[in-house]
Amino acid sequence: MFKDIFQKKRKYATIPSERAVPGERQEAIERPKREIPEGLMNKCSKCGTIQYSKELEKNLKVCPSCGYHMRLNAMERIAMVLDEEGFVEYDADMVSVDPLGFPGYSNKLEQQRLKSGLKEAVITGEGTIEGLPVVVAVMSFDFFTGSMGSVVGEKITRAVEQAIEKKLPLIIFSTSGGARMQESILSLMQMAKTSAALARLDEQGGLYISVITDPTTGGVSASFASLGDINIAEPGAVFGFAGRIVIEQTIRQKLPDDFQTAEFNLQHGQLDMVVHRKELRATLGKLLDMHSEKGGV
Repeated sequence: MFKDIFQKKRKYATIPSERAVPGERQEAIERPKREIPEGLMNKCSKCGTIQYSKELEKNLKVCPSCGYHMRLNAMERIAMVLDEEGFVEYDADMVSVDPLGFPGYSNKLEQQRLKSGLKEAVITGEGTIEGLPVVVAVMSFDFFTGSMGSVVGEKITRAVEQAIEKKLPLIIFSTSGGARMQESILSLMQMAKTSAALARLDEQGGLYISVITDPTTGGVSASFASLGDINIAEPGAVFGFAGRIVIEQTIRQKLPDDFQTAEFNLQHGQLDMVVHRKELRATLGKLLDMHSEKGGV
């Protein structure tokens, strides 16, 4: 009971209780004010519906009004998909440095760590989904827009190698703005490195499921995100290489409104499935179960 008495002072947003009367001077009106704790409510960026944040979290951050799938960070994704106990993280202390001395990059990395609470744009490890063991790599758009630098490529490659060594299925949850340009060619090299590791997994008969979330673009979409034995995306997820504006300016044509969405890519053969977030864990469990019945890798 004492922790409630001595808790930190909460931040509040102030909302006027009455509307201003047309023509009346705003500063002359005295109104009682209601205080609402900051973060109590959340507004859907697609339809504008305002809802309680706790209710939205219970709904896995899917808007109950329009079905829009809001972004999850890596830890939220792990908590949603994997079983509650038994997750073991790989390479938890691996962090990016500034190999090329790019101006301001070191400071930006520190800012991203403080802002996101993450050390890098991907978390890797092993756990279980409905009791079935699996190696996972989960990207987070919160850290540097999920950009792929040397550490992201290395951690994903090591996760693939763990899946090969332990003969476990691999699932990668992708979300990224592309290669991290502050690392230049070192970043672009990660496309080849991760793809080569996945080729070795395929040669060993391993199962790789790619789960694409919003957004997944650039070098990540052009490498490991597209190489799954089964490619799945969440509804409405943007998935493609170059951005819409760049493509329209290049080809001088207007693109369809749903261009690069999960549904568009499914229709044109780029995906195998589009799965609602509420059904994703069960779907992955079924796929892993089907693979285990075949004797694994």
